[in-house]
Amino acid sequence: MIAVPWKVVGALALVLAGFGSAWQFQDWRYGQQLAEQDRLSAETLNQLAVVGATAQQAEQDKRIALEQKLVASDKTHFEKMTNAQNDQARLRDRLATADVRLSVLIAADSAGGCSVSAATGAGGVDHAAVRARLDPAHAQRIVAITDTGDRGLIALQACQDYVRSVSR
Repeated sequence: MIAVPWKVVGALALVLAGFGSAWQFQDWRYGQQLAEQDRLSAETLNQLAVVGATAQQAEQDKRIALEQKLVASDKTHFEKMTNAQNDQARLRDRLATADVRLSVLIAADSAGGCSVSAATGAGGVDHAAVRARLDPAHAQRIVAITDTGDRGLIALQACQDYVRSVSR
C-alpha cells in the first residue's frame, strides 16, 4: 500500500475548498447581476407598457373625436337634405295650386314668332322684359330636376366634408 503524505492531502483539500469557495463567490456575483438585469428588464417592460397604453388612449381619443365630428356632420347633412326636400315639396305644392307660376325670359326678336302666351309682370325682377309662363307640368319636371341636383350637391358637400375631416 502506498502511503499518502498528509501534506499533499491537506494541500489538495485546501485547493478544493478554494475552488468551492470561488465557485460559490462566482455564483453569488452572477446571481446578483442576473437579478439586476431582471429588475432593469422589468422596469423597461413596465415603461413600454405605460407608453403603449398612453399611445392607445390618445388614438382612442382621436377616434372618438372623429366619430363625434362625423355624427355632427351627418346630422348637418341630414338637416340640409330635409330642408331642401321640404323647400322643393313646398314649391311643387305652390306650382300645383297655381299659387306660383314659373316663367322664362323671351328674347325680344323671337317673341313675335312664339306661340307661348307672353305676359309681363309688374311684380317681377325683370322690368319691361317679355316673359312666357311655363305649363305647370313642365314646371313640375323642372322642379324635380332641380330637386335631384340639389340633393346631389348636398351629398357632394357631405362627402367633401367627410374626406376633409378624415384626412386631417
